[in-house]
Amino acid sequence: MTELAAGTILGYPRIGRRRELKRAVEAHWRGELEETALERVAADLRRDTRHRLADLGLGRADSAIPESFSFYDQVLDVAAAVGALPERFAHLRRADGTIPLAAYFTAARGEGDVAPLEMTKWFDTNYHYLVPEIGPETHFTLSSDRFARQVAEAVADGFTTRPVLVGPVTFLALSKTTDAAPAARPLDRLDDLLPVYVDLLAALRDAGAEWVQLDEPALVSQSLGYTDDELAAAAARAAEVLASAERRPAILVAAGYGQLSAAAWRALAASPVDAIAVDLIRGSIPAPTAGLASKVLVAGVIDGRNVWRGDLASAADAVDQVARLGAAATVAGTSTSLQHVPYDLDDETELDPRLVSWLAFADQKVRQIATLARGLRDGREAIADEVDAATAALADRRHAAGVRDGAVRDRVAALTPADRIRTPYEVRAAVQGAALGLPVLPTTTIGSFPQTGEIRRARARFGRGEIDADAYEGFLRDEIARVVELQKEIGLDVLVHGEAERNDMVQYFAENLDGFAVTRNGWVQSYGSRATRPSILWGDVSRPTPITVRWSAYAQSLSTSPVKGMLTGPVTILAWSFVRDDQPLSETADQVALALRDEIADLEGAGIAIVQVDEPALRELLPLTAADQPAYLDWSVASFRLATAGAADATQIHTHLCYSEFGVVIGAIAALDADVTSIEAARSRGEVISDVAASGFDHGIGPGVYDIHSPRIPSHAEVTALLERAAAELDVRRLWVNPDCGLKTRGYVETAASLRNIVAAARSVRARATADV
Repeated sequence: MTELAAGTILGYPRIGRRRELKRAVEAHWRGELEETALERVAADLRRDTRHRLADLGLGRADSAIPESFSFYDQVLDVAAAVGALPERFAHLRRADGTIPLAAYFTAARGEGDVAPLEMTKWFDTNYHYLVPEIGPETHFTLSSDRFARQVAEAVADGFTTRPVLVGPVTFLALSKTTDAAPAARPLDRLDDLLPVYVDLLAALRDAGAEWVQLDEPALVSQSLGYTDDELAAAAARAAEVLASAERRPAILVAAGYGQLSAAAWRALAASPVDAIAVDLIRGSIPAPTAGLASKVLVAGVIDGRNVWRGDLASAADAVDQVARLGAAATVAGTSTSLQHVPYDLDDETELDPRLVSWLAFADQKVRQIATLARGLRDGREAIADEVDAATAALADRRHAAGVRDGAVRDRVAALTPADRIRTPYEVRAAVQGAALGLPVLPTTTIGSFPQTGEIRRARARFGRGEIDADAYEGFLRDEIARVVELQKEIGLDVLVHGEAERNDMVQYFAENLDGFAVTRNGWVQSYGSRATRPSILWGDVSRPTPITVRWSAYAQSLSTSPVKGMLTGPVTILAWSFVRDDQPLSETADQVALALRDEIADLEGAGIAIVQVDEPALRELLPLTAADQPAYLDWSVASFRLATAGAADATQIHTHLCYSEFGVVIGAIAALDADVTSIEAARSRGEVISDVAASGFDHGIGPGVYDIHSPRIPSHAEVTALLERAAAELDVRRLWVNPDCGLKTRGYVETAASLRNIVAAARSVRARATADV
């Protein structure tokens, strides 16, 4: 068994540098690429990754390279490996009980009347994982050899890699209970699951794995419904069983994304696992404790979640401090997997060179890890030049023009509490009701309509200079007119312009605000085959000119029905960007909020009566530790209110939140004081409705009735059932009807069919509700 190298990373991007996996998977879904060809594409990506990481300085034979590939999601990978797919997918298993790739994809996306697994955010990131469903009927059994085959593939390629799996405690802690056992807790099934992990570890060892990495970020979270002590006890139990297995690789338990709880730290240190990785970017150096003398400690000193160049001097100091805890060995590592950052800064030839000198993408972070590892082996003097270069870049960033803008800072400093308060909701609701004249259960969409190949080609041609601005804007006006006409024909009550001009709901604003930069190839996986290009927020933020007004005003000129103005909220702009780390997020959020406040005023001036300020990431940024959550909720709510509180009483402010567990932030959602809030509800089959009802939420609310992350078309009966559940638990006079999220990723055929079913269902429920009033 090899020793763990002096430097390692906890994971690496897996979608391909040019999104090769996305294209192959989607071609397979369309029936254009056979499964064997898809597997070849995946194998090529894995091989390229191994060789690239070796070229960047990680060893070929010392388990420094993680094997962290996934076709869709790392949680779903484990669910398939341990046989934990719900009974509705049983017909897709092979005769021997194993789970083929087709069943895996159906669990992710659904098919026909078979609903997919629920999707939600991975801790406080913008990555979405699929939620396992665990109940007494769940029978754990080794159902896939995919992890072992990838290890064997690496061995054949001349590499000893370290397979990465979601650990058993985190897998169960992230799961939900089935209807068969609504009061049960998935973590109570730990002893049933561990024997399958034992079998899985044996298969990995037989395939050639010297080390295995078990990701256990549940141990840093207080938002999963389990106490620190319960999670620590579960981690100790898992370690005891897995480490005592007769045939296994060495075990590295990685607890990234925050501060490892004191109870879990003590439990892991005292356990028989071989190594522990701790996050020293979001967490601090843990206290000395018993049991470390036999352990390897991986010090997560390079940020796996942001793109700023690491401070190598401080990182090396932190590694030295970890070494003084008394472990058998200390390793320099990343704080988390690098799946949250783009591949390579060298691909960004259009960024300002000065900004580039402040940044590090995945490949640059791997080089930094290799540098720190060399310092561990050869002494600090061996890496003096690299340390000095990083220090100089950080100093340059602090003093560069645009990082601090006096006018922006003066405006923020002049704010008063009154700038965040609107007229009471009851007064606004009466004014808006009279002005808008909408029916009970008004229908609308979240904002975007399908981004067709034609739209993407026109945008690309404009970017390359093949068509001029007049031709491109003419194309966009035609597209907006088509979308408005379709909505009128379908019968929606409140329309949108479709957002054909927007490449991304955050990047579009970043391109039009000072203080941001955007990338060309900086793709990061959001979920499955979907990726985004997070913008880089590097300086103080302001709005030079109006951004959305002309498109919203043009759409409104085409209809007598109200057309919503569409903005992305300050918290979401921060959450879905790589944000400066040299000041509190609250200060940056207020700068963005003031820019949006100005945009709302201009929309009102152009005759827009409804403005939607989307905050789908509100729950996403919630800190994982309970003590830090109140402060976050205070400033995030305050920034939204700063953006919207300047609106007139007659202007109806909407917001949208998606794919989050809302129960823990329902009070904050109410505090936003939006006139109407739309939320995800379809994939979870309306679970959130009860949370909303129990909270006493009394503003407008639109529980989603159409899961747009699946290609399924919801039937009239399905939508009607969700609406009837909502109408039974909530005040029908406050209820709106809408999809879960924007329609950007869907096609027009399924979109039109789904919206027609939604409108028909709303009208039938409306007729009954009106008769009952």
